Amino acid sequence: MPGDAETTKSTFHLAFTVSNIKNAIPLILNRSDDHYPSWVEFFNIHVCAYNVKDHIDDKTPTPTDVDKDTWDRLDALVKSSIYSTITPDLAHTIMKPGASALDLWKRLQEIFLDNKNTRAVYLEEQFNNTHISAFSNITEYCAASRT
Repeated sequence: MPGDAETTKSTFHLAFTVSNIKNAIPLILNRSDDHYPSWVEFFNIHVCAYNVKDHIDDKTPTPTDVDKDTWDRLDALVKSSIYSTITPDLAHTIMKPGASALDLWKRLQEIFLDNKNTRAVYLEEQFNNTHISAFSNITEYCAASRT
């Protein structure tokens, strides 16, 4: 009978209460900034607080009390959180139909961690093209050098 407690299963999870991921992760990750470590830290804090770390860390055990439909919904939420906190360029780069949140997470790691030499060359070029004469004071220069 519809509406019966046994036929209508509704599983509540704390992660379903997140209404704006940008409150928890105030950075938008992009290729040109060096914010990846900070973005990862914010994201890890968030997924740990909402008990969905298993969606981005294959070493974290999957809870046994979560059914497959709920796990899939949670994975979709984590994927949405990833897409909402990165630039459209990065989203298009990592997007793959049917990919899990862990797949997206690993693709971001590859982009930011596996090409350290290429990234170092890019950052060195960016630094060398930043001239102090373009700034009104040393504080502005230092802030620009970090971005």
